[in-house]
Amino acid sequence: MNLVLIATVLIVMAVAYQVGLSRSRAVADGGVRLHSRPGYYGVLVALWCGLPALLLFGVWLLLQDAIVEVLVVQQLPAELAALSEREMQVLMRRVSALASGQGLSGEVQAYEVAAAQQMARLESMGRLAMIAAMAVLAVVGLVTAQRRVSPQLRARNQVERVITALLALSSGVAILTTVGIVLSLVGEALHFFRYISPAEFFFGTVWNPRFSTSGAGQQGEFGLLPLLWGTLMVSAIALLVAIPLGLMTAIYMAEYAPPWLRNVAKPVIEVLAGIPTIVYGFFALIVIGPFLSGLGDMLGIGIRATSALTAGLVMGIMIIPFVSSLSDDIITQVPKSLRDGALGLGATRSEMIRQVVLPAALPGIVGAFLLAASRAIGETMIVVLAAGNNPVLHANPFEAISTITVTIVNQLTGDMDFSSPQSLVAFALGLTLFVITLGLNIIALVVVRKYRQQYE
Repeated sequence: MNLVLIATVLIVMAVAYQVGLSRSRAVADGGVRLHSRPGYYGVLVALWCGLPALLLFGVWLLLQDAIVEVLVVQQLPAELAALSEREMQVLMRRVSALASGQGLSGEVQAYEVAAAQQMARLESMGRLAMIAAMAVLAVVGLVTAQRRVSPQLRARNQVERVITALLALSSGVAILTTVGIVLSLVGEALHFFRYISPAEFFFGTVWNPRFSTSGAGQQGEFGLLPLLWGTLMVSAIALLVAIPLGLMTAIYMAEYAPPWLRNVAKPVIEVLAGIPTIVYGFFALIVIGPFLSGLGDMLGIGIRATSALTAGLVMGIMIIPFVSSLSDDIITQVPKSLRDGALGLGATRSEMIRQVVLPAALPGIVGAFLLAASRAIGETMIVVLAAGNNPVLHANPFEAISTITVTIVNQLTGDMDFSSPQSLVAFALGLTLFVITLGLNIIALVVVRKYRQQYE
């Protein structure tokens, strides 16, 4: 229904554009010079027609559920007013499910049926009122805008102001989303630290959360160090695979490969970045893990099929395109004059690459490495399937390990009580991971900015 409304508004805006275009051309045909081109008048009329309706639609989406819920709660029997907030939320979810035609488990009370009918009726009435209001706004906007088309109307200026406002709004949404994520993580993490002290969490060496909330002694141990060490171990193995292979691939593509091979090979390599990580996880679990285990048996080394080595190798393969693509772009941006100067002084191609191109591109390449590291640290599905989920502090890459992302998945899987430390710890882990990746990204951006200032 919502998609149909949006599509209808867009069609009406297209019609309004044609109306404004025709109106401006008719004015111009009378021998009057317009301030702006006819297309700007068409866009302005379309914006006057569509934007108020779309704004109303957005406000309706934000407020309808809350308003309907308040009206439905007012119609409930008086004895239900004593329900707690959580019980009322459960009741309203049941009423909403009944109103949408879904089945419910357990006995359905008469007041639930009546509330569901009231909710469905209010939602239908609100939808019809919203459609009527949108239609009125669109018609009024169309009539008003096409009448305002005149030689004195600065249509281009107004259109550009609207576009600037939309761009600023888009940026604001991205920024506010980030702020909202951070605040939600910080709020829940602070709630977790009411149960477990920060010193115990950040410096603890044992991870053993017991799923019980009956007293502090039954909550378990929440030491971060085994998970942090597992994350760093898997990421280090991945970078040991991705950095040499990715950098050598980038050097070959930028300096040695003929154009036809570069045009074919580079997109093929970058396809690796588009493969879903769950596919890499299955590949690690079914192919790489058994292969490493068999290889270990041949060499007399105990290598588990699910281990830090398995997850790290496959994750390294996954992030090769990040390293190779970014490094290739940076190497190709090194000024040709540096290459020509080195070759003119008698350097071979390999000497020129080693002593001139790579030092010149080093800041950008380091930034690419840091971005790849942040990608590896935040990976989830590969380590969920291939790392083995063993939150023990050890330095053997051939054994199973657990990471921060795996633990977040485990702590939030199933029917959990989000007021218990066993669930709230996922937010503390997420905040820790966010700070680590944010720090790496900031360092990478600073390094890349230094490179751009020097060579652009």
